[in-house]
Amino acid sequence: MSTTPAPPLFRRLPPEAWVGLAWCVAVAYPAVRLGGGAAQHHGAAAHGGWAFTLADTGVAFAGAALVRRLPVPAVALLLIAAWTETDGWAGGTQVPPGALLAVDTALCLITATRPRRTSRAVFALVMGFLVLHIGLVRGNTVGIFTGTHIGSADGAALLALVAWLVGRSVRQNREHAEALSSRAADEAVTAERLRIAREMHDTVAHSLGIVALQAGAARRVIDSRPERAKAALGEIETAGRDTLAALRRMLVVLRRAAGETSATVPQGLADLDRLAGATTAAGVRVEVLRHGEQRPLPPEIDLAAFRIIQESVTNVVRHADSGACVVSVDHRTAGELSVEVTDRGRGRGTDPGSGFGLAGLRERVTLLHGEFDAGPRADGGFRVAARLPVPVEVGP
Repeated sequence: MSTTPAPPLFRRLPPEAWVGLAWCVAVAYPAVRLGGGAAQHHGAAAHGGWAFTLADTGVAFAGAALVRRLPVPAVALLLIAAWTETDGWAGGTQVPPGALLAVDTALCLITATRPRRTSRAVFALVMGFLVLHIGLVRGNTVGIFTGTHIGSADGAALLALVAWLVGRSVRQNREHAEALSSRAADEAVTAERLRIAREMHDTVAHSLGIVALQAGAARRVIDSRPERAKAALGEIETAGRDTLAALRRMLVVLRRAAGETSATVPQGLADLDRLAGATTAAGVRVEVLRHGEQRPLPPEIDLAAFRIIQESVTNVVRHADSGACVVSVDHRTAGELSVEVTDRGRGRGTDPGSGFGLAGLRERVTLLHGEFDAGPRADGGFRVAARLPVPVEVGP
């Protein structure tokens, strides 16, 4: 029984947890680095640490809790908590970049998961705060989680910019993956529609060809040989019922809910004798020649071979003006199935590439990595031939 793989840690933890964790790291790191000092005096940022208060942490956690529902107010609360935590105004020192770790984490997550307008508003809020802070608060700025001086709050602004760019990159990658997935789904739907169109064309065209031929025969002999006309009408009825049944099965498959197993048995070479009998009864004798030992075929190969023969026989009935055709099915070559349909008619309207029938057959064979050839024969008539590769594992 297959199981869904667990998502990565980044997806298992909600954004609120990541922002809260970043705040805890930002608060705890200076105290650990200074040897465990819990509280610092006003202006502690100038010495590489900042005062720890429960009030600031409560404000920060409130901002973390709102990061998904109210992104802009959430980041505003985190900025306020970082500002008061470091006592920036009292010490005359700019906020250290490390103190804004929770702010940068929230900015990155919001940019990666929220709409562009929201991410831009949050980025503008953070950068506006830092620009105003640089302009109003003079003095040195301690480095990122260190006590080294870098001269201004440029480091904090640079980190905010990096966080925004990282979040933007993550969002663009996700949107690109979703676009590729949507395109693949659209292509799959289009391919399925083309397949269904080919199936309906092959089924309906063949049956209508038989119906037209039998109707013409019945019209010619209805006065002189009424029994023959009656038989022709019976063939017309049978062909019509078979076609309706095939279309009904196809519609049932299309309406079936996803995941249900289709009860429709696809056509294949096992139906070749029935096809030959119906066409012969319509007035065009079909001779079926089988070469080599018959072996199981993949469903797509079996169906494609039958459709090639069906379409070719239909063309003989409709265009060749011939009373007979020969169908050859060759299993003798290992890893390959060859089918061929030949007639000695005039071949009207059967030039290669004309109409949708031969084009559809060529496309079907190409999709199966086979070879297809159709054209007039040198000694008269028309020939349709295809070679379809058969996987070795589907042998006898």
